[in-house]
Amino acid sequence: AGEQVLLTCSFKSSSPITESLTVDWTYRPLTGGQMETIFHYQSVPYPTTVGKFKDRISWVGNVAKGDASIALQSPALSDNGTFICSVKNPPDV
Repeated sequence: AGEQVLLTCSFKSSSPITESLTVDWTYRPLTGGQMETIFHYQSVPYPTTVGKFKDRISWVGNVAKGDASIALQSPALSDNGTFICSVKNPPDV
């Protein structure tokens, strides 16, 4: 807790990487409840502008190298939960 944490995500695609590639990070609290999108990437990063992760997520990935990782600043125990990385590179999903 308190330091930056790296949430790693790597992917392989049978299609060439284009501007159509999207990355979505979703989060569900340990206590359950709704999944929420906390980060979106398509050509440029779109961190969430609402919720508990506002201003705390930064893009550290490099899609050309199959890396879709993000960093979370100042993690707290209350952030504990399930983080899911989803990469789509049309037509490869």
